[in-house]
Amino acid sequence: MPGENLSRDEAQERGRLLSVDSYDVALDVRSAVTSGPEGETFRSLTTLRFRCAEPGASAFADLLAPSVTSVTLNGRELDPAAVFDGTRITLDALAAENTLVVDARCAYSRTGEGLHRFVDPEDGEVYLYTQYEPADARRVFANFEQPDLKAPFTFEVTAPEGWTVLSNGAQEGEAEGGRHRFATTEPISTYITAVVAGPYHYVCDVYRRTFEDGTELEVPLGALCRKGLAKHFDADDVFTVTKQGLDFFHDHFDFPYPFGKYDSAFVPEYNLGAMENPGCVTFREEFIFRGKVTEASYEHRANVILHEMAHMWFGDLVTMQWWDDLWLKESYADFMGAFALVGATRFADGWITFANRRKSWAYHADQLPSTHPVTADIRDLEDAKLNFDGITYAKGAAVLKQLVAYVGQDAFLEGARRYFKRHAYGNTRLGDLLAALEETSGRELASWSRAWLETAGVNSLTPQVTYDAQDRITELSILQEAAPSHPQLRVHRVAVGLYRRQDGLAEGGGSALVRYARAEVDVDGPRTAVPELAGLERPELVLVNDEDLTYAKVRFDEGSLATLRARLGDLADPMARAVCWAALWGLTRDGLVPARDYLDLVRRFAGRETGIGVLQSLHGQARTALEQYSAPEHREQAARELAEAALHELRLAEPGSGHQLAWARHFIALAAAPADLQLLQGLLDGTAKIDGLDVDQELRWTILEPLAAHGVADEGVISAELARDNTASGKRHQVRCLAARPSAEVKAEAWEAAVESDALSNALVEATNAGFAQFGQRELLTPYRARYFAAIERVWRERSIEIAMEVVRALFPAWLVEQDTLDAADGWLDGHPQAAPALRRLVLEKRDDLARALRAQACDEAAGARP
Repeated sequence: MPGENLSRDEAQERGRLLSVDSYDVALDVRSAVTSGPEGETFRSLTTLRFRCAEPGASAFADLLAPSVTSVTLNGRELDPAAVFDGTRITLDALAAENTLVVDARCAYSRTGEGLHRFVDPEDGEVYLYTQYEPADARRVFANFEQPDLKAPFTFEVTAPEGWTVLSNGAQEGEAEGGRHRFATTEPISTYITAVVAGPYHYVCDVYRRTFEDGTELEVPLGALCRKGLAKHFDADDVFTVTKQGLDFFHDHFDFPYPFGKYDSAFVPEYNLGAMENPGCVTFREEFIFRGKVTEASYEHRANVILHEMAHMWFGDLVTMQWWDDLWLKESYADFMGAFALVGATRFADGWITFANRRKSWAYHADQLPSTHPVTADIRDLEDAKLNFDGITYAKGAAVLKQLVAYVGQDAFLEGARRYFKRHAYGNTRLGDLLAALEETSGRELASWSRAWLETAGVNSLTPQVTYDAQDRITELSILQEAAPSHPQLRVHRVAVGLYRRQDGLAEGGGSALVRYARAEVDVDGPRTAVPELAGLERPELVLVNDEDLTYAKVRFDEGSLATLRARLGDLADPMARAVCWAALWGLTRDGLVPARDYLDLVRRFAGRETGIGVLQSLHGQARTALEQYSAPEHREQAARELAEAALHELRLAEPGSGHQLAWARHFIALAAAPADLQLLQGLLDGTAKIDGLDVDQELRWTILEPLAAHGVADEGVISAELARDNTASGKRHQVRCLAARPSAEVKAEAWEAAVESDALSNALVEATNAGFAQFGQRELLTPYRARYFAAIERVWRERSIEIAMEVVRALFPAWLVEQDTLDAADGWLDGHPQAAPALRRLVLEKRDDLARALRAQACDEAAGARP
């Protein structure tokens, strides 16, 4: 729609002209419980007070709405048909001080964008919540939708009586006639305003803190979810982590939590992990666990809670000027989430998870053709939407971890404190943060910023070691390389560890690989010597980036790689193991280690991995290696061997442990042989049992998907399971299992539902796509390669960006890893140079993943041809 995609230039001009004094927003959502056309929209009445630096100038307000009832500017009624085009309201002849009143009918969303409406299939109850980032507040009320036009907001919501209604500010007084009025906020951006409404289950607590000067802070806490999830809701743990986080950030930021209350709303059909709306944080309800999960799931939830809490300062209190500097909030929140996780909670191994899982996301994104600097060039809102990626989050966080090693933790935190106080309730750019950090560290950071924040790409670090006749190190150097497309070499602060066997340290008295020497050095340029390690005895393993201080791909010398092939499981230190596993995965993705070798390492050593988060990462990576990187002629054997190893480890695992559950889920995902499917069927109907394994409802659905995909479970079996679990979660699982069945008719119906129709909600589109794309159904899915490329431009044009992104990513024919698919992608890119840049970027990224898979398969095939 014209005007929907706001450009940076337009935002800069509007930001130059306007400053906003206040918003009063009144929403009437009583229609949410009404069926028919009346239940599709709600009334939105906005009073917007703002100033114009050039009286007489023109500007526009943003609004995406089916209809506008009236527009009044400075008491002058404007004709909605003349000034509203479906996305913008034209504002001519502005005064120095202005009042705009817009009365509109806005649409409830089924895509998770704007004001989302969800009907619970379990009890028919209706639940509402908002999600705006980067620019969907305009779907709910008229505004100036850009982050630098901050203002205080006052919300009033009229809802069905008896509903729980929340917004950013605390409710003022009791609701009368379903009308809830909320305290005016501090100045905030439109994209972090929020409304949550419905018959939610609500739990209360309070956080209290006394500061050194004797002042006291009291923050009311709330946690809420759908009534149907109340029996599973462990609100006490949510409150525990929330209080630990508030203590931690108060200890380190020296700026009291600035937004009054702190509600945590777990909401249905949520597109994201969570959103940092001040005072009213929203989370996906999957963080409420309906069945048994591993400790990694609780760690992940805690990390997300702390990530969003860090945003209260980085992002909400101080906000980026435009989306170019999105990293100013997301990189910091990602770093601070892990920093607080380790420093404040029971999850002391959070940095290990970060090294193995979070940074893998960053390395993947940073090697795509769409890679970009941490501080990016964001031309418009479509660019912004796509830059919530592994670079902005995980690479940025890893770069900040490197910065802490470079300037010191105390200087880093003092810089943050000055930044908050200097720019509270304002907007900033890269230079504002660097100025504060330079003051506190005494270091010149412009060159650091150019290398780390303003250039793209990831470096590789490889040890080069020579020895004398006595097997002592003559010289150990680190070679730094960069891809030709992004040739920037950087200064890396790294620790180099030397490891060798030591008897009596392993379980049962065996030998373990332990570190016997360490040196810390700044790698600068293509070759850096580490003189501190000269003269030491030959190590069995040289580990560059020990302790995971920097952001780089780690390589090994031949002797170290041979040690890992033989003895990876003997590494005693869990962080060292995590770094090695991540490096080996990088080598596999780069086509330098054959997929069969990586799978062999997983089969032999994953069972000895103590970290449950690392183990689950290995499981996921092993399945990717199998499906994408294995030579086709070897894949069936590799799949059988991997499934056999998974079942073996499942039977060995401690009954009832998280490791047992992780191995069970891994085995279920791999099961394909008749005996394996028979075991799954037995676990489902109770005729088979594995001691300690609780086949709860969530695990039942997990088992049912491969049974459906292999034609063992038909529609009747799946329907019976839904009758057993007739909930919102059950409905998503049912849709996924139905779409997984091996039938041409089923695939056609799934494609129609996800691509050709807009009847499904965002959650059910996602479930349909996940079931449709089964790697073992190549012949069934081959016709959809051409259909995909024929459909995506229309999908991008006609569907919301959230749904379009889901369809373009999930249904790219990655299940056909072959040259014909690469040629089809290249043909579409060559033939559609004028397609939306964001759409071209998504296709280009998927095309690059496919090309990488083909290179990895060639590597694996060559390994199979070795004598």
